[in-house]
Amino acid sequence: MKKIKNWKKQFTVIYTGQAFSILGSSAVQFAVIWWLTIKTESAITLTIASVVAFLPNILIGPFAGVWIDRYNRRTVMIAADGLVAVSSIILGVAFLLLQTPPIWFIYIVLFIRGLGNTFHGPAMQAAIPMFVPTDMLTKAGGWGSMIQSVSNMMGPVLGAALMSFMPIYAIMVVDILGAAFAIVCLLFVIIPDIPQTSEKINLLSDMKQGFISMKANKPLMAVLFPMLLMTILYMPLGSLFPLLVRSHFMGEAWHNSIVEFAFASGLLISSLVIGVWGGMKRRFCMASLAIGLMGLTILISGSLPISGFWTFVVCCFFLGASGTFMNVPVMAYVQESIAPEMMGKVFSLLMTAMTLAMPIGLLVAGPVVEVVGVNTWFFWSGVALIADAILCRLLTRRYDKVTMRP
Repeated sequence: MKKIKNWKKQFTVIYTGQAFSILGSSAVQFAVIWWLTIKTESAITLTIASVVAFLPNILIGPFAGVWIDRYNRRTVMIAADGLVAVSSIILGVAFLLLQTPPIWFIYIVLFIRGLGNTFHGPAMQAAIPMFVPTDMLTKAGGWGSMIQSVSNMMGPVLGAALMSFMPIYAIMVVDILGAAFAIVCLLFVIIPDIPQTSEKINLLSDMKQGFISMKANKPLMAVLFPMLLMTILYMPLGSLFPLLVRSHFMGEAWHNSIVEFAFASGLLISSLVIGVWGGMKRRFCMASLAIGLMGLTILISGSLPISGFWTFVVCCFFLGASGTFMNVPVMAYVQESIAPEMMGKVFSLLMTAMTLAMPIGLLVAGPVVEVVGVNTWFFWSGVALIADAILCRLLTRRYDKVTMRP
C-alpha cells in the first residue's frame, strides 16, 4: 500500500489530539478510582470496577474489528472519542445532582467508557500502518507510546491537583474538552480507506477470517500464550495500586499520584528510548526480558515494609518501562506481518483475548487480597511473571530470524 508522503505531520496531528484526550481521561479515571477507594476501601469494589470497564471488549471486541475494517478508521476513532465524552457528561451530571451516586451507576458509566475504548484501540493500531512506512513502525510505536506516556504521567497529577480544590463533577469537564480536541484534530488528517469487497457484512464470516489470519502467523501464536498469562498476572496489580498505597503504605491521594507519575515516567523514558533506538533486533527476546523485569519489580514491591514507599515508587518506574519494552516490539511485528484488510480484525481479536484474560486475574485477586493482603499478592505475582518470561523465551526463540526488526 502506498504511504502518505507527509506521514510525520499526520502522525503528529493525530497524537497531539490523543495526548489531550488521554490527559483528560487519565485525570478523570484517577479521580473516580480514588473516590471509590476512599468511599469503600474494598479490593472487591475496585476489582469489579476494572472488570466492568473491560466487559465491552469481552462482549463486543471479537466483532469490533469487522466494522473497523469495513469503515474508515478515522470515522471509527471519532465516534469512539465522542462516546467517551458522553460518558463523562453523564457522570458529571450524576455527581452534580446526587453528590454520592450509587456504585452500580459508576459501573454503568465505566461500561460506556469501555465501549468507546473497545473500538478506539484497535482502530488506532490498525490506522498507523496505513500511512507510516513499514521500516518506521517500531520507532513510530515508540514515539506514540511516548506521547501517551506524557499524558498518562500528567493525568494523575492533574487529577489529584483538581481534587484538592474542585468538586469531582467539575473534573469531568477536563475529559470532555480533551475528547473534543482529539475529534477536531482527526478532522484535519487523512487516513486512507482499505480495499473493500461488495459483499455485505457477515460478522461471523468476517471474524473467522481474522482468526485464520492469526492462526497462520506462527510467531504471533507462539508469543500469544505468554502475553495472555502476563495479562492474567499483571492486570489485577494496576487496579490494586491505590489499595496498596492506602492500606499498606498508609498513603493519601498525593502518594497515589506520585506512584502513577513514576509509572508513567517509566513509560515515557522507555518510549523515548525505543523511538530513538528502535529496540533490540530480536524483538521477541526483548519482550521476554521485559516480562522478566516486570516480574522482578513486582516481586520487590510485594516484599517492601510499610516504610518502603519510595522504593515502591522506583519499582513503579521500572514497571512502566517494562510494559513499553514488551508491548511496542510485538505490536510493530503484528503491524508489519498482517495484511491491511485484516488488521482491524486481528487487533480486535488480540485485544479481546487480552481482555478475556483480565477478569480471570481480577476475579481471583479481589477475594484473595481480602484474605492474604495486597502486598502478598504482589510478591507471588512477581514470582509467576518471572516464570512466564522464561516460558516466553522458550516458545519464541525459534522465530527470532522471522521476527527480526528491519
